[in-house]
Amino acid sequence: MKTPLFAVVAALGAFLGLPVLALASGAGETALNLTSHWVGYAALVIFVLAYGLVMAEEFTHLRKSKPVLLAAGLIWGMIAWVYVSHGMPHAAEVAVRHNVLEYAELMLFLLVAMTYINAMEERLVFETLRVRLVCGGFSLRKLFWITGTLAFFISPVADNLTTALLMCAVILAIGRDNPKFVSLSCINVVVGANAGGAFSPFGDITTLMVWQKGIVDFWGFFALFVPSAVNWLVPALIMSFAVPDAPPATCEINIRMKRGAWIVMGLFLLTICTAVSFHNFLHLPPMLGMMTGLAYLKMYGFYLKKTHRTRGSGRFDPAKAEEQLGDTVPFDVFRNIARAEWDTLMFFYGVILCVGGLGFIGYLAMASHVMYTGWGATQANIMIGVLSAIVDNIPVMFAVLTMNPEMSRGQWLLVTMTAGVGGSMLSIGSAAGVGLMGQARGMYTFFSHLKWTPAIALGYAASIYVHFLINARLF
Repeated sequence: MKTPLFAVVAALGAFLGLPVLALASGAGETALNLTSHWVGYAALVIFVLAYGLVMAEEFTHLRKSKPVLLAAGLIWGMIAWVYVSHGMPHAAEVAVRHNVLEYAELMLFLLVAMTYINAMEERLVFETLRVRLVCGGFSLRKLFWITGTLAFFISPVADNLTTALLMCAVILAIGRDNPKFVSLSCINVVVGANAGGAFSPFGDITTLMVWQKGIVDFWGFFALFVPSAVNWLVPALIMSFAVPDAPPATCEINIRMKRGAWIVMGLFLLTICTAVSFHNFLHLPPMLGMMTGLAYLKMYGFYLKKTHRTRGSGRFDPAKAEEQLGDTVPFDVFRNIARAEWDTLMFFYGVILCVGGLGFIGYLAMASHVMYTGWGATQANIMIGVLSAIVDNIPVMFAVLTMNPEMSRGQWLLVTMTAGVGGSMLSIGSAAGVGLMGQARGMYTFFSHLKWTPAIALGYAASIYVHFLINARLF
């Protein structure tokens, strides 16, 4: 019999594997329990070592995707070897295909979001916003609060990663010469975006899954507004004292957006609406809506190219100066696609495959017994938030939904919130944090975020307390 300590370690290391295990079972495949096999132990060690290298990226300068890509191949290679040895050559193949499908949906979704971000950057949207904020007379400390507030209130409509990428682009445009401001503001944006997505049914994948499952109705999530606000405001208030209260760089009043910038922004909003509508009303993957939105940008990019040739030829007409501005270089959507953060996209591939492999090995039942039977719902749901700081919160919530423990509505809201905001405690705990590590490379890092983890953890505890206080009737 396993010792309680081993069970806890296994739960912390591999709790998130349920999606693959459940899918393999649903496909009629027999899953072997490899939790006591040397392959299981080796897989855990490989995963921990790979994540250690991810955390040390600031010092080793080894891009974070490389160790997890290698770990994913090694883990699944060992699993497949065991299954082939037991006369089940296709079991691991079926499980891997489900993992790849999960990754493909995430990767295509993120690719479109990154492409739109790059397109708006190329059209000088963020540079113009920077000028507007700088010329508004705001200090860096006020800009810290403005970007954090925007992140908190935009993420309930858009996803937290898209929101964080938007705000990070503004932050870099404002204070790229002040690494301390960029680091603190990125942390603030990550916490704000994750907290903002926790009280909206489509603000985060975790809340969307709970809503689609029918456990909490649409308006029920808004009971988390105050706890989510507390989760962001507590660390933001603490960090704000460390933000330099100085003016930003010199105001450049000549900057203006290139032709078509407003339409690109409108198409991005339309793309988000398309993705949400496809998922909510047509029950299609959000990725399909995002890819449809990419077609919007491609078609408009074709128009910009054609009109560039027409309007770019001939002499400069002062009467049409604003119309001709920005047409010196033709718009190329594929250039924006190529500039996507591919290291981040490959990192997600490695993580999903690694976690899927650990789940297929069979650690879920052990973790479920330890957490929900042994600890109780409250302690388990709080720990789920802590776990989501180590790995992605999507498989965490999927695991909880599949186990479907008997809990009150208040407890379901609690786990929805903790899974959504718990990832803020580490930079690698959420898509927003990982995305910003790539976008603000060298200024926002794992260790710069880790320095403020105690303040973020204080906000995490305060939000849980406030939830129990104001939503007591739901327990």
